Amino acid sequence: MTDLQENQAAAEVPTDPAAHAVQMVGHHYRVEDFYEVGREKVREFARAVQDAHPAHYDESAAKGLGYDGLIAPITFVAIVGAIAQRRLFEEIVTGYDLSQILQTDQRLVLHKPMQVGDRLFCDVFLDSFRQAAGSDIIVTKNIITDQNDEAVVTTWTTLVARTGGEVDENIAHAVKDVMMHVAS
Repeated sequence: MTDLQENQAAAEVPTDPAAHAVQMVGHHYRVEDFYEVGREKVREFARAVQDAHPAHYDESAAKGLGYDGLIAPITFVAIVGAIAQRRLFEEIVTGYDLSQILQTDQRLVLHKPMQVGDRLFCDVFLDSFRQAAGSDIIVTKNIITDQNDEAVVTTWTTLVARTGGEVDENIAHAVKDVMMHVAS
């Protein structure tokens, strides 16, 4: 099967999303493009998460810690993760309604700080799948590297999904808009 045929097959909405997800455990892809860490984006994100560390705002503070420029808050990785995982649910683990998915856990292993100017690449793995209490529990692993192919952050994200329930169209629309905003 060619890559194109594999992607087309994966993109079809399965009749049983859970059975399809089980078959996809171990699947890996690299996000096609990189994310470049911008100076003002770091400042904006730090303000949004109320992280007042000076190295997120002031170059001289970051240089005092041994960095060339501002460093991003640890949770900045969420921006890259949202972009990376969008493809997972659009093309790989299909059949789930995003309004019916809840992130329940995330583990981060920080290898080195994200700095302004870094070009971040993301490899996404469908790490595991299981069912419990009527829910599908999906664990993804993202390995984020920089332009020098050095590990920056490794994350494991646990998502709980449900299928077959009645979905309020207003909620589905609101979630879609939120997801699109985060991922852009």
